[in-house]
Formats: sequence, structure tokens, C-alpha cells
Amino acid sequence: MGEAPTTTASAARGGGRGFDIFGFTVHVVRGRWFSLFASFLIMAGAGATYLFGVYSKDIKSSLGYDQTTLNLLGFFKDLGANVGVLSGLIAEVTPTWFVLLVGSAMNFTGYLMIWLAVTGKIGKPKVWQMCLYICIGANSQNFANTGALVTSVRNFPESRGIMLGLLKGFTGLSGAIMTQIYLAIYGNDSKSLILLIAWLPAAISVVFVYTIRNLKVVRQPNELTIFYHFLYVSIALALFLMVMTICQKLVTFPQAAYAGSVAVVCALLFVPLFIAIREELVLWKAQDKNPTSILTQIQSIAEPKHSEEPTIKPEEKKTSSSSCFAETFFNKPERGEDYTILQALLSTDMLILFLATFCGLGSSLTAVDNLGQIGESLGYPQKTIKTFVSLLSIWNYFGRIFAGFVSETLLAKYRFPRTLMMTLVLFLSCIGLLLIAFPVPGSVYVASVIIGFSFGAQLPLLFAIISELFGLKYYSTLFNCGQLASPLGSYILNVKATGPLYDREALKELERKGLTRSSVKELTCIGDHCYRIAFVILASVTFFGALASLILVARTREFYKGDMYKKYREKAEEADAEVALAAGNEGREIQMRGKGVEGEEERQRK
Repeated sequence: MGEAPTTTASAARGGGRGFDIFGFTVHVVRGRWFSLFASFLIMAGAGATYLFGVYSKDIKSSLGYDQTTLNLLGFFKDLGANVGVLSGLIAEVTPTWFVLLVGSAMNFTGYLMIWLAVTGKIGKPKVWQMCLYICIGANSQNFANTGALVTSVRNFPESRGIMLGLLKGFTGLSGAIMTQIYLAIYGNDSKSLILLIAWLPAAISVVFVYTIRNLKVVRQPNELTIFYHFLYVSIALALFLMVMTICQKLVTFPQAAYAGSVAVVCALLFVPLFIAIREELVLWKAQDKNPTSILTQIQSIAEPKHSEEPTIKPEEKKTSSSSCFAETFFNKPERGEDYTILQALLSTDMLILFLATFCGLGSSLTAVDNLGQIGESLGYPQKTIKTFVSLLSIWNYFGRIFAGFVSETLLAKYRFPRTLMMTLVLFLSCIGLLLIAFPVPGSVYVASVIIGFSFGAQLPLLFAIISELFGLKYYSTLFNCGQLASPLGSYILNVKATGPLYDREALKELERKGLTRSSVKELTCIGDHCYRIAFVILASVTFFGALASLILVARTREFYKGDMYKKYREKAEEADAEVALAAGNEGREIQMRGKGVEGEEERQRK
């Protein structure tokens, strides 16, 4: 008498015959937690634009630019980093893997050309060519955002604040991470940092390109706990980077010490992978014991037919054939429902957000781009200037985490509006800008912390507010449109105001020394007066933006008192019910087949 066949999930996986390593590996790679881990790594490499303050000095000296020209490059960097409409529109009609591949190609091409120009391996490019290179390289950041960030927000709509905080938090740490890696690989050669920025983020996107995709909304009881585990790991990484940044300022590190530091950084970056494997193992074992468990639901959504389709409600499918631009914007839905692109862009709420973003992010970007020259004008050595940039990057992370987790907690428990959180962050930014306008010994350290924190907090708040007010149907386009005000503010405040004011002060110094502009290769200003007028203007503009955002607080006060996530819970509950019914039918079918097998065995024994 032979052994009876079985059709249970456990037997299919080798239950009783050992652990199915290959099957479990496929399960992990196709799982949503591994997708989230891959998104963390992609976002950790998507913050190269924040390192402009480190290598801008090399561009300025190698190519003989004055501060106005350098600020023009900074504007095109900000323009590329914030004009993500193209990536959003591409994401509406193409799969996620294509968006990520386009971004990696743009990143490598743009920054490689800058490195070739700065190192003299090609002829000196014209200014417009350098602007084009840096714009292309920086624009790749939007493709990473659209591919990884938007996908994760759609997969976890009830935890969007936490998702945005975590993912943008890793982007905020990107500058400090890249700094540690380039010090370990290339030593204290900031020109080589540009080369690292060219190949490393592109390589990460290529490696994980097929693991990030849209999945059907799934609810898991311990989801929030898992997010907090990810948070603890990222905080440990941020604290380690801060300690290393301070130690490297005080002590001269040998190359081996930098290598050890990078080893710890890489280990911390991969801890989320073990968390993802742990969670998938729990689900894997749960299905071995009960084929009708939640794992059935999670596996069902990982099938290829859902891999690149965003979740669409039944009523949305009826109108999916109509263009998002064709629907009239005069008949706008309620806040929180799915707006069309035109309805959202022409709404009063979006216009107020645009103004606040213009003032807040425009001023913050100006401060970030000029941080290297600010340190130089105040007499800080180059090594200390790198410390400012790293501190700004680390506190950029803390600002994003704060904006994500704290705003989500305050919203859930006390209905505290995210719009009011945005107002408070803008007021805080004014303090950091004034510390640069009126510096005292060591004040740039404090200013870099405050500006980094407030700058980091603004982005997750902006993205979350857009998703809450205008829905998720066209989120990949709307969130990219929402940050268009940032490069416009950077152009007016940086190129047209801060750069010329700095150059004017530098020319005054030359006149006092009896020199002319043609007698020096690089126009440099030394002293606390160099940025005073410019940063008083920036602080005033940011204060005005904070006052404007109070209008949006008043307009959305009633909206934030309601339950904005109710429809997502209802949709997830409907999916739970459908899967439970399907799983129950499957379980009964397995049971019936099992009874048939037992009956056959009994007949054979007789």
C-alpha cells in the first residue's frame, strides 16, 4: 500500500520533508515587505541633490564660476529635483520598473558628465551645458520618488504619513551616507564624490527594479509595530552617522577607520531586510498550519496580474475610460475624494499650498545650496563645512521622521491638522535663517540643524496633505506638481537675490583692496556681512509663507476633524471578506478531497 497523495499547502511546500528554501526565497522577494525594504535602499540613494554644498566649491574653482553662476547651477539642480511632472505622467501609463530604469539612466548620465567636466577629462562645457547636466541628474530623483515612494503610499494608504516619513527620512540620510562611503572609497577627494553619486544610486535602482510594484491594499494586525521596528533601525543609523560626523571633525581618521564606519552603515541599512524576512517567515509558517490564513490573501495579491495595477474602486472603473483632464474642474468633489489633475491644480487649497511651498522650500533650498559658501565666508575650514552638510542631512532625516510619525499620531489621536504642523515648521525655519543672517561663534552648527530639520519636515507634510486633500488616483502626478513651487522659489530667492547680493559684497571687498574683477579667478567674500541682507530677506519670505499657510489651516479644519481613512478601511474589509470567502471555499474543497483520499485508503485496507 503506497502513501496517499495530499493537496495541502504544507505538503506542496515540502511539509515533513524539510524546509523549501527556494519557495520561501521566492515568497520573500515577491512579498510586500521586501518591496518596502528595496524602497528604503532606493530612497537612501536618492538624496544626491543635498550634497551640492560639498562639491559646489570644486565646480566653482575648476570652471572659474562666480557665485551668481554657481547659484544658477544650484537653481537648475533644484529645478530638476522638483519638476517631477514628467515622471508622474510616465508612471500613469507605464509599469514601475520602467520608471526606475529611466531614472537610473538619467542619474548616471547627468552626474557622470559633471564629473568629467570638473576633472578636466572633457573640454570645459558652456554654462548652459552644465545646467543641463545637473538638471538631468537631479531630475532622476523624481523617478526614484515616483517609483518607490508613490508605490509604497498606495500599498499602505492608511499609514501614508508613516510611509512618507520613513522613506523621505532615508532620503534625508542619503547625504551623510554618501559622505561616509566616498571617504572610505576615495579619501578626502570631493571631486570623486560626484562620480560616486553617478554610479551608486543608478546601480541600486537596477538591482531592485523588479521588486517594487503596486499591490492590492492589505491589512495586517501588527503593521504599525513593524513600522516602528523600521523606525528604530533608521534612528540608530542616524545617530551613528551623527556620532561619526562629530568624531571625524575632532579626529583625523585613517582610511581603515572610514572603511569600518561604512561597514557599520551598510549593516544598519540591511537590518530592515532581516525584519522583512522575519515577517514573511511568520506568514509562511502560518499558511503551513492553516491554508486559509491571511497568507492566502497576501499571496493572491502578489500574482502578476496585479503587479502593476493601482487599486481602483468599482465606481472609478466606470469612468476610467475618460481622461483625467477631460472632466470639468468646476464640479469639484469633496476634500479627500479623488480629484482630477486639473481640479486639484486649479483649487484654492493647492494655490495656498503652492504659495507656502514657494516661500518655505524656496528659502530652505537657498540655504542648503549656499551652505558651503556660508561656511567659507565665516572662516570655517573645508572639513568643518562638510560637517555642516552632514549635520543638515542628518537633521533633515529627523525632520522627515518627525513629520511622518508625529503628525500621523497627532492626527489619529487628537485630529491635529497636518496643515497646522506645516505652519509651525515654517516659523521654526525663520529662526535658522536669522542665525545665519546674524551669526555668532558656532551658530552655523545650530542653524544647519534647524534648517535641516524644518526643510526635512516640509516635504512629507506637503506630500501627505496633497494625498489627503486630493486623493490617490492621480497621486503620482499631483505630488510632483505640488512641489513645482520649490524650484521657482529657489530661482527667485537664490539666483536673483542671494547670488547677486553675495557678489556685490565680494566686489566691494575687491574695491577696498584696490583690485578688479578680472584680476581674480574666483569671486569670494569673507565676513559675516556677506549673507546678512540675503538671509534677512529669506527669513521674511518664510514668515510670510507661514502666515499664508494659516489660511489653509482654517479652510481644512473641519476636514481634519473627520475620519479621512474610513473609505480605505471599508475597501480593505471588503477585500478581507472576499478572500475569507474564497479561502473558506478552498478549505472545504481541500477537506472534501482529504475525505475522498481517506475513503480510498479505507477501501484499500479492506
